[in-house]
Amino acid sequence: MATQTGSRKVIYAALAGNLLIAATKFVAALFTGSSAMLSEGVHSLVDTGNGGLLLYGLHRAERPADVTHPFGHGRELYFWSFVVALLVFALGAGISFYEGIVHIQNPEPVRNVVVNYVVLGLSIIFEGGSWLVALREFRRSKGRAGYYQAVRQSKDPSVFTVLFEDTAALLGLLIALGAISAAEFFEMPELDGVGSIGIAMVLATTAALLARECKGLLMGETASLEVQAAILEVAQADRAVRKANGVLTVHLGPQQIVASLSIEFEDDLRVPELEACVERLEEALKARVPSLAAVFFKPQTTRRWRQKRAAIEGT
Repeated sequence: MATQTGSRKVIYAALAGNLLIAATKFVAALFTGSSAMLSEGVHSLVDTGNGGLLLYGLHRAERPADVTHPFGHGRELYFWSFVVALLVFALGAGISFYEGIVHIQNPEPVRNVVVNYVVLGLSIIFEGGSWLVALREFRRSKGRAGYYQAVRQSKDPSVFTVLFEDTAALLGLLIALGAISAAEFFEMPELDGVGSIGIAMVLATTAALLARECKGLLMGETASLEVQAAILEVAQADRAVRKANGVLTVHLGPQQIVASLSIEFEDDLRVPELEACVERLEEALKARVPSLAAVFFKPQTTRRWRQKRAAIEGT
């Protein structure tokens, strides 16, 4: 639950900043005629809508299990995060690229360029504040892992999605600032359109990275090695278990894990003793791993488990 609270804090900060920045950029684009500024306005507007979709996804993912979804609705967050990636590409990158091409073909000098500089400077300050909030939350959740490794292993796309978007926003602002400055200095208004295309490339790259990570989560990713080790440790400690062979896990949401545990029980166990063992294990496992939504036990010899594991790994 703390993770979800942290996710919402990051999203609320991004929403507030993006909404104000989008309105300011559109007004500036209207007064100056800058293509790069218009692209940045579209970018901030798309980011605002994306924040709303992530909040909606968090809300939907927290619904309790029902008859048609016995393990809950955790993957709703993964779906809406994937939608966000598509919107970043289709709306953000697509419109920015179109505006850039149009402005290169029909260049117009930027008017009231000082307005652009003021707006871009304020936007960098506001966007930087939102970026710092997202970065702090991501650092808190990633632990000792590196940034790339943390993104690959993260099961909560709401945090790294906002971080990616804010990073892309800052890069876009710097590109817009450089393009507008170059267009004025060299008296080449086409460079303003080139800036829009640069912003489109940044957004397209961001969308591709987000889509790749969200696709993996939608397909179903395993729990961390630490979680798997904890499950096996709890199972092996029970007196009725001869050997905990291994565990297969899948994330249905950031805080929802389903596990299938292969166990070789003691040979002399009777049915009531076996039932008592399973009940003990379920209670102990959920106490050790609170995010464990369900666990299934597979009575299996070590040799059979190794054969199954080899088949899964393709060896």
